[in-house]
Amino acid sequence: MTQSSERPRNSAVVGRSGRWWALAALALSGLTIGLDSTVLNIALPKMSTALHATTGELQWFSASYTLVVGVLMLPAANLGDRYGRKRFLIGSLVLFAVASGWCAASTSAGELIAARAALGLAGAALLPLGFAMLPTLFPTRGEQGRAVSIWTLASALGLPLGPIVGGLLLNHFWWGSVFVINVPLAAFGAVALAVFLPEARSSHPLRLDVPGTLLSSSGLGAVIYGLINAGQHGWVALGTWVPILAGLALLVAFVAWEQRSSHPLIELALFRDSHFTWGTIHATIANFAFFGLLFAVPQYFQSVEGASPFGSGLRLLPMILGLIVGTQAGSRLAKRFGVGIVIAVGFVLAGIGLGGGASTGLSTGYGFAAAWIALLGLGAGIALPTAMGAALGALSAERAGAGSGLMQALRQVGGSIGVAVLGSVLASGYHSHVNTGRLPAAVGLQVRDSVAAGVAVAHKLGDEPLAHVVRAAFIHGMDLTLIVSGVMLLAGAVLAALFLPRHAAPAPAPAPATAASATGKSAAAAADATAPATAGSTAAASSATATATGSPAIGPSD
Repeated sequence: MTQSSERPRNSAVVGRSGRWWALAALALSGLTIGLDSTVLNIALPKMSTALHATTGELQWFSASYTLVVGVLMLPAANLGDRYGRKRFLIGSLVLFAVASGWCAASTSAGELIAARAALGLAGAALLPLGFAMLPTLFPTRGEQGRAVSIWTLASALGLPLGPIVGGLLLNHFWWGSVFVINVPLAAFGAVALAVFLPEARSSHPLRLDVPGTLLSSSGLGAVIYGLINAGQHGWVALGTWVPILAGLALLVAFVAWEQRSSHPLIELALFRDSHFTWGTIHATIANFAFFGLLFAVPQYFQSVEGASPFGSGLRLLPMILGLIVGTQAGSRLAKRFGVGIVIAVGFVLAGIGLGGGASTGLSTGYGFAAAWIALLGLGAGIALPTAMGAALGALSAERAGAGSGLMQALRQVGGSIGVAVLGSVLASGYHSHVNTGRLPAAVGLQVRDSVAAGVAVAHKLGDEPLAHVVRAAFIHGMDLTLIVSGVMLLAGAVLAALFLPRHAAPAPAPAPATAASATGKSAAAAADATAPATAGSTAAASSATATATGSPAIGPSD
């Protein structure tokens, strides 16, 4: 994005100190998003019993948020460009606070799913527009680099803090407390942005691609609905395949429309570059596996191992350590061996970790779990920033915004599909091994709802054999989930070795911006600010941020 494309307002209000206060407010909004992205997984077992939620509804608790973020991120960036980013950021933080309160007050699974979708609507604007404001606040490259580092690090803190803070809250309060914590953070951030942030918008706003938005959102929603139904009704049921086929037909219509539209939602020409295409594919595969894992593992720690919510959060820390170490190593290895080999190695390590996890049994101790989730984190830390860097490094400055926005959206969608597919594999495995034939029908249905409900019923009845069966059934389903995830990553490793180069992408030549590239520019308006923020802790933090929130990773690519 060039300076000429911006119309900052009230710039006189933002002096040197005011800019940094504005950055602090943006960082706080990023921290809020980061916390919400990880705290939900720790609360799933308590939500399951309190709201009598099935495994499919637990999947929707996560997927409704990430799906809305994925399909509305680019339209939200477009509207922010047109009507003012400050206005949309403040409005989104207010909506985030209101939707968080709605989540906390929900009395049924369906109501919580709707509230999570509203939360996703706010997140869809906060993710791209917060990052897009950095060039307006800090026009010089050096200051932009420091600002990107601070913004990324603040967002990344949500990954380790989410499970710990969420666990502490759940140890003392009801499940809704994990959402209540968002309310003061979002409210304070909105006030701070109103005081310190200048307005900025595009000088050449583009038309919103309404048909493209409707086709993509309805198509993806139908596909995910069918995939989640598979876990409840089976993979060959009409309720599974009819929505999936209808959704795929809508997505085909979406692609056809994008090829004809004069103002497309996405720039399909970006996929002509193999670096961008394969880098984006591998970043999406990583999100697919990672989000599915975060859906299953906290339930294992709490319902099978008997850990408290806080203990469950602490048990995830080896994965965070692996992410940090992996990012540090990946940036060095990519310079020496090239992105293809490094992504392949990262995927293989993560796949080995998942394969090890798939051998989990009832007698397996935490030490083994800590080892394999740490190996998974190491592999993800090596591969994910490298894949994202390979994709964005191939783009010119004029196309970086569209490319970054599209990649972020696809990664969010990949996370939604990961929760849908892997959650359904988990549910299918659990249902196939939990025998409720000797129980009354109503009690048997409760046991089949979820592992948390099954364990709660067994404890209420004092039926230890039933508790043993429930835990063993869940472990079987989780093992299947880890196998599917591992196979996906190993297939991705083969594709990386075959199709991604063993050298850095050539420097892209400047190209005129197209309508779609301008539409996505808010998703990475600070793309040229990332170079100074590529070392050390910033790269590690950005890997965690990108994994947890879908925001752009700031780190060395090659």
